[in-house]
Amino acid sequence: MAKVMFGNGIAEIRGSIAGNVYSRGSYGAYIRNRVTPSNPSTVAQQAVRAALAEVAQGWSGLTEAQREQWNTQAPNFSHTNIFGQGQNLTGFNLYGRINKNILDIGGATVSVPPVVTSVTNVTSLTLTADTTAGTMEAAFTPAIPATQTMVVWATAPQSAGKQFVKSEYRIIDTLLAADTTPEDLAAAYITKFGALPQVGQKVFIKFVPVITLKGLKGTGFSSSDIAV
Repeated sequence: MAKVMFGNGIAEIRGSIAGNVYSRGSYGAYIRNRVTPSNPSTVAQQAVRAALAEVAQGWSGLTEAQREQWNTQAPNFSHTNIFGQGQNLTGFNLYGRINKNILDIGGATVSVPPVVTSVTNVTSLTLTADTTAGTMEAAFTPAIPATQTMVVWATAPQSAGKQFVKSEYRIIDTLLAADTTPEDLAAAYITKFGALPQVGQKVFIKFVPVITLKGLKGTGFSSSDIAV
């Protein structure tokens, strides 16, 4: 389903209609053919579906008073839509987002909404992919606070000329305060994708901080490197 923002006519359109996908990249708006991927039901896909099912079942299992708590707190959490416009979440939306973030880091779902708390975001991230040496080091600042978990996303090897990725990211690891910079992601990368990138291939990574017990997610910070 496409989302349309009207201005003097149509100001912007995102999403899909029939066989076309509308989006915006670094060089402006574009249209591409819609491609329906195969559904091999991989282990990762099964894990995501299981997490979504757990969240849905958890919401159904709350008391009416607990659901009202989430509905009451939802307006306190800002949300920006695909056009950059602020929108309010529903209680169910907030419950789903918070608990999906917690499940991503291996935690247990919560039935009470968290108090809005600021997240310490990543301010710098540099990836050095050295396939010849068998390392993939990520240098980052600041240090990970004791109350937070860092979710590490990465892509499978890409062509060196690729400049932008979005749906290609997969979670490969989580880091805690004890994990210091630079962190070698080689083992986690190999576990996820089977091997380090070949020399000349590009890899993108993204660090996303999450407050461990509250499920509040910060802003992702990305980096990329061409393997040597």
